[in-house]
Amino acid sequence: MSAGEHGVRTRVGDWVLAVGVTAALLVTGLSGQRSATDLALPGYALLTIGGLALVARRRLPVAVLAVTGLCAVGYQAAGFDVPAVAYLFAVYAAVREGHRTVTVAASVVMLALLPLAALASGLHDTGEAFARARGALELAWLIAAGAAGEALRQAERRADEAERTREETARRRADEERLRIARELHDSLTHQISVIKVQAEVAVHVARRRSEEVPPSLLAIQEAGREASRELRATLEALRDDDTAPPRGLEDVPELVERARTLGLNATLTIEGQRHGMSAAVDRTVYRIVQESLTNVARHADAATASVRIDCRPDALAIRVDDDGRATPATDPVPGLGLLGMRERVTALGGRLRAGPRGGGGFTIQAELPVDRTS
Repeated sequence: MSAGEHGVRTRVGDWVLAVGVTAALLVTGLSGQRSATDLALPGYALLTIGGLALVARRRLPVAVLAVTGLCAVGYQAAGFDVPAVAYLFAVYAAVREGHRTVTVAASVVMLALLPLAALASGLHDTGEAFARARGALELAWLIAAGAAGEALRQAERRADEAERTREETARRRADEERLRIARELHDSLTHQISVIKVQAEVAVHVARRRSEEVPPSLLAIQEAGREASRELRATLEALRDDDTAPPRGLEDVPELVERARTLGLNATLTIEGQRHGMSAAVDRTVYRIVQESLTNVARHADAATASVRIDCRPDALAIRVDDDGRATPATDPVPGLGLLGMRERVTALGGRLRAGPRGGGGFTIQAELPVDRTS
């Protein structure tokens, strides 16, 4: 059930209860004794007001408690020997909302005023009036109404506490899993990447010391090792600290393109427009899409050139990466993990991704991300 449907059903239930109590009060008033004065009409009005006031008992429990109590005293004084049923419902609602002190004080005043109201009606002598007042609002019924409200309040409090406990447990388990993944990544990758980086740096140092030309591939390995170390360290810190700040973004894309050039790829970059309200998630996704696209070009496309175009529009950010690799329109591309990861990132932000062979040969990746979404 939706929140709107639940609210409608609650309001309908409140009206049904209020009308039912009002009808019961009026029927009891019609059948009971009342004074032979001109107070009959005001008495019926007070019976009606006291019953219908219960419609607002959820939103204004203290106000409803006061209104129903005053109406009960009023119609007793007008000569209507009718139990203060509406006041009992108001006591229940007020205690349920946590207004116990106010309810106790109001009930003490009620117990003091009702006998006086019965006496003021002039229908009975002192003993009979007090007996009828006690019958109209017995202390036991007040205690029962208050106890029922307190019991439900405690039950709701325990349910809320149980829900919070479940959320905290789930959050703690997620934190433990995140730390476990961080440890696994650290143990399995950090050492190997460090070895690759150190070996590349040693090889570059030895070659330069011998006045030999350093192979571009060795420089690329050295730079890739440094970048992998930085990104792995940032990833581990994010896993440990639950930090959502992106380590890389649109400002770092030129570095990606420059690194692709060191691998022998003739890569170009074009950025048009200005950033407008770009969220952290969009900024991070732009970097990852370009990174994964250029990585795929270098590894699998056997391409000589690649172009990256980023168009920053007021309402969206468009990314296009083209290459002149081996893909043709007849090629049936099999999406790998990198392409699937890009599609998941883009879809999660409400964007669109298209990837496939170009008409003149080569491969194209196009993504459009809304820039007005937050993360």
